[in-house]
Amino acid sequence: MLVRPLSGRPPKTPLPKGAVDTQMHMYLPGFPALAGGPALPAGALPDADQYRQFMRWLGIDRVIITQGNAHQRNNGNLVTCLRAMGAEARGVAAFGAETSENDLDFLSEAGVIGARIMDLPGGAVGLDELEAVDDRAAARNWMMAIQFDGSDILEHEPRLKKLKSRWVFDHHGKFFSGATPEGPEIAAVKRLIDGGNCWFKFAGVYESSKTGGPGYEDVAALSLAIAEHAPERIVWGSNWPHNLAKTNADYPDDAHLTDTVLGWLPDAAARHRVLVENPERLFGLKPFTHGGA
Repeated sequence: MLVRPLSGRPPKTPLPKGAVDTQMHMYLPGFPALAGGPALPAGALPDADQYRQFMRWLGIDRVIITQGNAHQRNNGNLVTCLRAMGAEARGVAAFGAETSENDLDFLSEAGVIGARIMDLPGGAVGLDELEAVDDRAAARNWMMAIQFDGSDILEHEPRLKKLKSRWVFDHHGKFFSGATPEGPEIAAVKRLIDGGNCWFKFAGVYESSKTGGPGYEDVAALSLAIAEHAPERIVWGSNWPHNLAKTNADYPDDAHLTDTVLGWLPDAAARHRVLVENPERLFGLKPFTHGGA
């Protein structure tokens, strides 16, 4: 049975006060997996108590809880998690054109500040609903977290550059067919960033790297190129609880993973920008004060 490590050697790279984990999932009892999505994570449900231990271990102060694919468009678990976490948490929900304004009001009151597009197997809302969700998000000044196979970004670029909402390209772009810093895919990411409302998320590097750990050199190269182009548009996420891991042998060392990915940033000022300032802008968070997002 998978047992998630929640303490141990802290990262050698200190996280600044106010650090935001912009990519993680949480699951509570009473919310089974739904048809169309994956199963719940292995092991004990990764709940609020576990995540608070994880926050203390890594030095995280604030968190964005992303709706898990297991629950598809039923955001009940997300809302319950936001209540359990309190003021330091905000949420990214999955919804489409069919969702009522009253339901969106309810999500907003619970702490939701964003919409999720996940155009990969098991995702609840795909790119076929991109513009409809963008309309709903922009009307509320919410952001969008968008995930697809980055190898197809040239096909999607014309639509993405028309988005009205602030949005983040998730999980290092997930270039499943590979990409290079000088290639057309990364040039497209840079153009979208230069459009003024696109960010790029460092999270889940192991999900698309072909070279693998511990260095993930292929994803590191393209992520560095984007960070050097627009350091003000990079955010970071732990990707806890690493839903793809089924056993402890599959489970990453979170302290080492944090050191690896944050080690791609040149100094403490850059880390403060990526972990504090950039997510505040993307997610519309207030400047950090102890105890709240």
